[in-house]
This record gives sequence, C-alpha cells and structure tokens, in this order.
Amino acid sequence: MAKKHTALSIPDELIMNQIYYLRGQKVMIDRDLANLYGVETKQLKRQVIRNIERFPEDFMFEMNKDEFENWRSQFGTSNSDKMGLRYAPFCFTEQGVAMLSSVLNSPQAISVNIQIIRIFTRIRQMLLDNTELRLAIEKLVTKTDNNTKNIELVFQYLDELLEKKDNQKPRKQIGFKIKLPQKL
Repeated sequence: MAKKHTALSIPDELIMNQIYYLRGQKVMIDRDLANLYGVETKQLKRQVIRNIERFPEDFMFEMNKDEFENWRSQFGTSNSDKMGLRYAPFCFTEQGVAMLSSVLNSPQAISVNIQIIRIFTRIRQMLLDNTELRLAIEKLVTKTDNNTKNIELVFQYLDELLEKKDNQKPRKQIGFKIKLPQKL
C-alpha cells in the first residue's frame, strides 16, 4: 500500500509569480524552488552539482553577471542582503524542474514538483490557445478587410455610375412613335 501524505497547498498564483522569462525561456530560480520544496538553497544546489550530468544547459543554467545584476535590481536587493543572492542563481527550465524530482525525493518536493509541472503545462496551453485565437482573429480581419475593400469598390462603381447618369443629357428616343386613337 502506498504511503499517504498530506498534499501541500500552495496557491498556483504564487508559483506562477515565480516563473521568469530569461534567455527566451520560462525559468524558475533555485532559491524560489528551494523555498517551495522546503529545503535550503545550498542543499538544492549541492544536489544539482552532485548530479550535474542530469542538468544540461537547456535544463538548467547559471545567470551571467549582467542577468544577475539586472535581476537583483528588479527586486531592489542590496549587496548586504544575503538571502542566497551572493552568487548568481541557477535557473531551471521546465525540463530542469522535472529533473529536480529525480534528485529531491521528499514528499513535499514531489508534491510541489507535480504542481509546478502542471502549471508549466497550463501556461503552455494558454499560450497555444491565445496563439490559435490570435490567428483566427487575424484570418477574420483579413477576410473582412478583403470584403470591405470589395464592398468599397462596388460603392465606388455605383457612385461613378450615378455621377455619369446625373451628368448625361436626356437621350432622344429613337424608333417609330405610334399614335393611339383617342377615345371619344
């Protein structure tokens, strides 16, 4: 029988607010993940370094100096603020977060990891849905623009025909005129 453990309740919004966009990828920072998993940042980093072969560059990377300074300035942290910010953080992509489940095995880490992967999947689906919606709207706009141009062209021709009709002198009828007998 499987062990039963209480599911940790972390609001999805909290996790979503800890997903950053860096180097064209959605990533989570080591200290945020450590906090969610209930471990110290140095313990998480230690496990990652011990299992570094599981974390290629597309799974995890370390912020470079410019990224690190920019990221720190966004949060207003000073140099004296130790909170795990003395060293550039590790950034984990969705695949890197999934790989963390193989090196952190606590029930809390497993539960939170599942939740994070579901959120990444939901974000990807929302982006896909928005892309499909945007493409459908663009197609509709293009179709409408073409129809609008066609309708405008028809009205332009009608206007030209009406102008020609107004500018023309009445034409003289041709042919025979038949006189009908008048009734008495």
